[in-house]
Amino acid sequence: MFTKILIANRGEIACRIIATCRRLGIATVAVYSEADAAARHVRLADEAYEVGPAAARDSYLRAERIIDVATRSGAQAVHPGYGFLSENEAFAQACADAGLVFIGPPVGAIRAMGSKSAAKALMKQAGVPLVPGYHGDEQAPAFLREQADRIGYPVLIKASAGGGGKGMRVVERGDDFAAALASCQREASASFGDAHMLIEKYLQQPQHIEIQVFGDTHGNIVSLHERDCSAQRRHQKVIEEAPAPGMSAQQRAAMGQAARDAAQAVAYVGAGTVEFIADAQGHFYFMEMNTRLQVEHPVTEMITGLDLVEWQLRIASGEPLPLREGQVPLRGHSIEVRVYAEEPAKGFLPAIGTLLHYAPPSVSAHVRLDSGVEGGDAISPHYDPMIAKLIVWDETRERAIERMLGALAAFRIVGVGNNIEFLSRLIDHASFRAGQVDTGLIERERDILLAVDDDVPRAALDAATLWTLRAQRQRAAGLVPATDAQSPWASGDGWRLNGTHQQTLGFRCGEREFAVVVGAQGRACIVDGQAIDWQADGDAFEVTRAGRRAQVHVVADGDRLHVFDGHGHRVLERDDPLAHAGEDEAADGGLVAPMPGKIIGLLVEAGAVVDKGAPLLVMEAMKMEHTLCAPAAGTVSAFLCAVGDQVADGAELIDFAPAAQAAA
Repeated sequence: MFTKILIANRGEIACRIIATCRRLGIATVAVYSEADAAARHVRLADEAYEVGPAAARDSYLRAERIIDVATRSGAQAVHPGYGFLSENEAFAQACADAGLVFIGPPVGAIRAMGSKSAAKALMKQAGVPLVPGYHGDEQAPAFLREQADRIGYPVLIKASAGGGGKGMRVVERGDDFAAALASCQREASASFGDAHMLIEKYLQQPQHIEIQVFGDTHGNIVSLHERDCSAQRRHQKVIEEAPAPGMSAQQRAAMGQAARDAAQAVAYVGAGTVEFIADAQGHFYFMEMNTRLQVEHPVTEMITGLDLVEWQLRIASGEPLPLREGQVPLRGHSIEVRVYAEEPAKGFLPAIGTLLHYAPPSVSAHVRLDSGVEGGDAISPHYDPMIAKLIVWDETRERAIERMLGALAAFRIVGVGNNIEFLSRLIDHASFRAGQVDTGLIERERDILLAVDDDVPRAALDAATLWTLRAQRQRAAGLVPATDAQSPWASGDGWRLNGTHQQTLGFRCGEREFAVVVGAQGRACIVDGQAIDWQADGDAFEVTRAGRRAQVHVVADGDRLHVFDGHGHRVLERDDPLAHAGEDEAADGGLVAPMPGKIIGLLVEAGAVVDKGAPLLVMEAMKMEHTLCAPAAGTVSAFLCAVGDQVADGAELIDFAPAAQAAA
């Protein structure tokens, strides 16, 4: 076994690898960019070295710098994690040339599976079933359009070297093919340095099933059951679970055998994932093989009781597989959700900012958290916006669902937009509960899953009111000298010798306004005419109204109160009419950048009259393309940016006049 390894990655996977190494007594070396100097994986590692500026291409993707750090630090091996250089054959070869063990598959296996088109040709020879499509080298746009027409729409355009949904589009009709192809090629070039595309038949309502495989240097290969990754948005996985709901023993055996055949065809060593797509009739087809450990590996660990990172380390050091086919346990059910910094209601646009308040649920034998951040850390625009992976396990799928809903309800984040409420709605959706999940579920049910709920439960409104009263009292106490702390002027509770004092507090949540009448009678607190019993400890409030007790957390962020009542997250703003006096109610129309990024396309001419939802501009951020659309019918008065411009978050991009304003 190794005594010291370098981890060529960041975030939650780096922290995950460090935890296993610490348990095994292996020293760890971290690398980091300038943006990650204070990152959690840097704090946890035994040693850490900077390898370049914030952009991944200048730091985490600089293979020569990482290998230099490995040799200087005395590391014996390099663990690439997943992403970045984990499937880069040149990096694997460079590690070998430097006398370092690459904790991953052989260079030949990475090469064979690195090109999706070449991999499918190899799988065809191995007898693994394939989706109908074109996987060749001819890449002329007109030729690819002919292939799509031949296959029949809808088709899926997919980057041959891709992953994570980048460089991938579903095309419903031939007229949309050219624009989708160009977008995929740009995105693939930016993310992978390779614009090679393949075209496949897009199956309607398919399931995305993958098999975890392991191989050793002694010729043994084993499969560790399946994972269902069908719940996706923008071709990126959102929820993973193991085992797959509704999977029969016969289908599990057939898919496991196909996955082992795929691994055997390339003499696979280490951890790998063979991904299949399955139709409603139970037919399954090879999609790709990821030659690395994947984001969703914790659900496999939870149902098997195994540490897959430890398996990687032992196999890379030459040990045989700990178990053989048929010996891998399968107990209970596990579900994983990816908690992202993003805005689901805005097309899942990534969000950036600082985690002003970060309170994940408590971990236990049933609840696991893999996270690369802590409170106070920043979510930057340079890397994937994942905050954490939340994983639960229980004896049955039904109990695992309830376990996950409870864990999500206890997860509190303030400072960046996130998808926690969206995940809760998805987990609780009737189709998901019934195990009827396919890759189109989120898009079909987006009106339900992304609905804006600006109602505020009574307990949440009470807690916001009580937080405000407490803040008033604390401010009042701060104005009185400490020697006069018993003065009635220090109480700030509106106490009267006789009678009742009342005040009205106004709150706004989205488009809704709430007026709360607060009174004090003696030392009792009266809220909207009813006596309220309450206790507070920091941001935690216990509120009892009419015998009904509720636990609510209130976190202040400037003038906003973030209220978590166990059923959702509401943002309340004090509605003070005087605070906005004199503001100009008329605002010019315009569109601003939702995040930092680069302008890569202007889709209409200045002066164009457009309908609501018309695509106006394309920008690239976080390695993905994002299209800005018209917020209403109107006129594009002028573009305030040009193709190639780097723009900041909130920068004005388009001078847009809504139809009513333009007419005036």
